[in-house]
Amino acid sequence: MALSYKARRRWALFILLIGMPIYIVVAVTIVNRVDLSALPRLVQFLVYVVLGVAWVLPFKPIFLGIGQADPDAEDQDP
Repeated sequence: MALSYKARRRWALFILLIGMPIYIVVAVTIVNRVDLSALPRLVQFLVYVVLGVAWVLPFKPIFLGIGQADPDAEDQDP
């Protein structure tokens, strides 16, 4: 079942306002427990880049087309 445009917008807003801060706290906590400071800086950088991009991959279908006009709305020409 495909989500409507309005439902995808609502889910995207929820993910950005609630889910992303939770993900950041969890990711930073895990990274601090693993203690990446012993690794070379390039490896640390790559870990942070992967963690920074990984959160969006499961939500890609929700975020696709959100910045465009509602395709289900009727044209509002004056």
